[in-house]
Amino acid sequence: MRQLAGLFPATEYPDVLVGLGEPDDAAVVRIDPQRALVSTTDFFTPIVDDPWSYGAIAAANAMSDVFAMGGEVLFVLNIAGFPEQLSPAQIAQIFAGGAAKVREAGAVVAGGHTISSPEPFYGLAVTGLIHPDQVLRKGGAEPGDQLYLTKPLGTGVITTAAKQSGAGWTRWLTRLRRKRAALERSDLDAAIVSMLKLNQSAARAARAASVRSATDITGFGLLGHASEMLIANQAALSFQIETAQVPVLPGVWQSLEAGCRTRGSTRNPAHFGQHVRFAPSLPPAWRTLLWESETSGGLLLAVPKATQATFEASCTAQKQPVWRIGQVVPGEGIQVV
Repeated sequence: MRQLAGLFPATEYPDVLVGLGEPDDAAVVRIDPQRALVSTTDFFTPIVDDPWSYGAIAAANAMSDVFAMGGEVLFVLNIAGFPEQLSPAQIAQIFAGGAAKVREAGAVVAGGHTISSPEPFYGLAVTGLIHPDQVLRKGGAEPGDQLYLTKPLGTGVITTAAKQSGAGWTRWLTRLRRKRAALERSDLDAAIVSMLKLNQSAARAARAASVRSATDITGFGLLGHASEMLIANQAALSFQIETAQVPVLPGVWQSLEAGCRTRGSTRNPAHFGQHVRFAPSLPPAWRTLLWESETSGGLLLAVPKATQATFEASCTAQKQPVWRIGQVVPGEGIQVV
């Protein structure tokens, strides 16, 4: 979408707080001085074999953009396409998984649209609510802010390794490859648990700590989305990322060693590589993982130093895992050590 950005001219309306003129994770439109709507949509093809889990992960991923803006989800609309040979029972399980995650977020499924498609896809159009003064944007980080991540990395690598087994209905996504990853079922289960977790509690902790700048980690990987945060900022800043503090899912290093990678591992550095500098001693596997695409990843937040304790306490109270992975300093670009 970055290559297409110039084809969509920004439209200026005073109540459009975040729109085409300032690309972010979702659109934000003010209703009145106390309320603004947050709107987004996302969908993708199956990444796991179990239909219920696929639907739930797709829903969590779609709602994540509202949470990345600091909002709460009000209602959603299903967006889906299925091959005619897919059984009604499997389709029902996909919708059931999505609906379960929507209920968990305290929202409702209010409708949707489904078409026939040679390749299955599922997702949501999501509408949320936020106070206009509490909107989290990609820009807005300041020197001294601490960088926090709320989920481990590696979902893209792990699900790619699972696809390469050729199992189940994910045959629509990939052909068998000769080289397979030594992926344990427990590793895939851990990735699924991570993808199923909503970013809702992380967003609430961010609001409690008056965080200004955040995004969620998805297709552009950690470094791609961190680059977007820097690009959106008006001041010259540098993100210092400490790989020793970055959480990683089990099985990731073995899967990378077996050659399991998403297309993001090459596409993302091609788009954002000019913003990133690696320490010479950083192993190649780390460089790959930090560029890897994620599905239903965590939030990356720039937390003000003054409210760092409030943020951590709120996360603890909500049983929200969180990792401090670096800091914001004067300068330019992303430094990875």
